[in-house]
Amino acid sequence: MLLHFIFVIKEEDIQKRKSEFEYIKKMAQFYKKWINDNFGINYEIQCDELITKPRSIFQKLDTHTLVRDHEQRGKDTYHFYLTHFKPLWTDCTCEGYHAENFGMIFWQKPNVSDDILFLAEKNCTTVSHEIIHEMLRIKGNKKYIHEVHDVWTKHFYEQLEFQQYGEDFESTDGKPMFLTMDISKFKN
Repeated sequence: MLLHFIFVIKEEDIQKRKSEFEYIKKMAQFYKKWINDNFGINYEIQCDELITKPRSIFQKLDTHTLVRDHEQRGKDTYHFYLTHFKPLWTDCTCEGYHAENFGMIFWQKPNVSDDILFLAEKNCTTVSHEIIHEMLRIKGNKKYIHEVHDVWTKHFYEQLEFQQYGEDFESTDGKPMFLTMDISKFKN
């Protein structure tokens, strides 16, 4: 099985955002281990950039464009899009969207190009949100949407801490490189 992370990036931003793509490649390897450790699913990982050119207002990129791209690339691959735009419609409060073998989030750009903590707090956590939806769906959990949203809300309103991981992909109390939702409720 393949999990393919795709960084959707504007053509004019390619050079300015190289450090983010480097983080994404590390994050992808982290999620390979994290998914296997927590859900018992072993994915091969791939990372690419999808470079976009300016479009007219009537041809704006949106979720339907990425779903079409997902279908053309192959529905059996879990495609995860990290985009420069918010989905017009979502049932997730984290500005993400998920469907079978498909995930997308609005990838927030840091003010400082190598702000790892920002990337972990704003983006890595949101990626975990959408991945957990898919992992629970695969495992047959009928309440996978509600239960994930319930824990997500606790992170923001009940001070439930995100789980912290270091550069070695192991849990840490030190400065994290990756942050995920607390998955103690969802473990095998």
